[in-house]
Amino acid sequence: MDAGELARRWGIQTRYENFNKEVQVVPAETVDLLLEVMDAREQGPPPAGAQVTTPGAGVDLTNVVELRTEDGGSEVVVDALPDDLPLGYHRLVRNDGSEQTLIVSPGACHFPESLRIWGWALQLYSLLSKTSWGIGDLGDLRRFARWAQQSGAGAIMLNPLHAALPLESQQPSPYFPSSRCFRNPLYLRIEDVPGADDVAGISDLATEGRALNEAATIDRDRVYDLKMQALEKLWAEAPKTEFETWAEDQGEVLRSYATYASIAEAHGGGPGSGWPADLARGEPNALRVWQEEHSDRITFHGWIQWLLERQLADASREVGLVNDLAIGVDPDGADAWLWQDAFVRGVTVGAPPDEFNLAGQNWGLPPMDPWKLRAGGYEPFIRTIRSAMRHSSGIRIDHVMGLFRLFWIPDGAEAAAGAYVRYPHDDLLNIVALESHRAQAYVVGEDLGTVEDVVRDEMERRKMLSYRLLWFEEDLPDSYPELALAAVTNHDLQTVAGLWSRSDIESQQEVGLEVNVEGTEAQREQLRRWLELDDDAPIEEVILGTYRLLGRASCAVVMATLEDVLGVTERPNVPGTSDERPNWSLPLPLPLEEIERHERVNRVMELLARERERVL
Repeated sequence: MDAGELARRWGIQTRYENFNKEVQVVPAETVDLLLEVMDAREQGPPPAGAQVTTPGAGVDLTNVVELRTEDGGSEVVVDALPDDLPLGYHRLVRNDGSEQTLIVSPGACHFPESLRIWGWALQLYSLLSKTSWGIGDLGDLRRFARWAQQSGAGAIMLNPLHAALPLESQQPSPYFPSSRCFRNPLYLRIEDVPGADDVAGISDLATEGRALNEAATIDRDRVYDLKMQALEKLWAEAPKTEFETWAEDQGEVLRSYATYASIAEAHGGGPGSGWPADLARGEPNALRVWQEEHSDRITFHGWIQWLLERQLADASREVGLVNDLAIGVDPDGADAWLWQDAFVRGVTVGAPPDEFNLAGQNWGLPPMDPWKLRAGGYEPFIRTIRSAMRHSSGIRIDHVMGLFRLFWIPDGAEAAAGAYVRYPHDDLLNIVALESHRAQAYVVGEDLGTVEDVVRDEMERRKMLSYRLLWFEEDLPDSYPELALAAVTNHDLQTVAGLWSRSDIESQQEVGLEVNVEGTEAQREQLRRWLELDDDAPIEEVILGTYRLLGRASCAVVMATLEDVLGVTERPNVPGTSDERPNWSLPLPLPLEEIERHERVNRVMELLARERERVL
């Protein structure tokens, strides 16, 4: 069998259309390497560990003799499954005793037909109050959510709250997490931990933490140090009963994550930074010994996750939260270690060259092997989606095209040398729909960049919201589709003030980036024409006019961005400049207490509420 046919069987595209609709041929050496890292055999990918279906669709019942339902029921299978089989995760038992997961999905995501809301897109770390410890936390979120809801907001869309590596040097990017199934201790409000008022030393740490609020940038390393000191003091006195009940319900995955955290602390990094080989491989005997010797520290890390769950749940009761799900994980992080058989080494994911980045992008994230993922019954994917939807009214899936195909780049190669690898998107979308149905959470797919027609067709069919940004659209917001979330910008793009003042162009040039000045000026001119303003109009008029336009969107959800409304000129993140500027580390220019009273913020909320009422 030639390499082309073998690649096809394993989902590797040997050619693809670029952003100009030109056919790109993948280098033969890339195809060979991808086949090698996938351990591709001529007989094709391994058998599926799960069948994913919808009510009334076919299921392969070859040699199946018994159905074990999720609720503990069991019945003999003769020729067909029962017509009233509920949605959920069941087991098919064959006559040789082997089992296969049967996942029954509604096929479409939860979507309230009456959904017509506006809300705030928030980088939580940037929202500091007078009681913060140098970083926005879940207590700040709870207060902001209560205030926003009272002003008519229906949602707050957050940056990913995923867990980072538990190290003294904290990863600033929320899109390069250790785990997408667990959350970051930096976001804990220490004073809200049970018993905090009665433990000596907490007030002194709080004083040090609040002093960090005056810094120009967020010092995650110092915040982490102070909060871990506080948590260790609290852990010694903490009541454990409620936590122990919760931990038991979480099962082995929580214990494995907490074990990883304890090993990473002890060795100063992930498995690639000097772990003993048996622990790096996750060998059961080595892990058992480690867990026995470090049981208190492991339980401590589990307790931190319980605290995060409690505080996030408290915030979610104030207004609907939309959690952001990053596209991947740190190759040295907890998820990649916990499910190391499902991740591919020797390649990373990114994007091919396009009109915004002619060199392409390499995100440094290891991909999951689509066929090993399927053979394992999709467990890592299910747990990841389920975690994102906990305490959520919705989720945003970053780079939703990754459910269909991902661009794999060989280690050491330029992004242009990569190739697309197909994923079993029908199964993955059905799992998203099932978890969405169970959590009663709507789903937003971030469909920016190079998007195949099938992606948006499937999203519409499955009632997933598209992601529409004013900067990328040629038409006015009142023409946007209903099944969409509309915003002006996002964390990687210019703010209204940055565009209008042209300072965004200048700041990019200062760090050595090649800027598409002509394209940026065209965006500015389009905005000027839409708003019918003079070229030198004050930023106040531009911001209010822009959000008046956005409020008229026909979409189910409209999100205002705090950086925009506060007139911030700097982006939260400029891709490719982690060494040149403090990405993900810029606090908002005002504390939460002043934001609540800010005249322009309140005017934007009033006009969004008014314009959304007209849409209804």
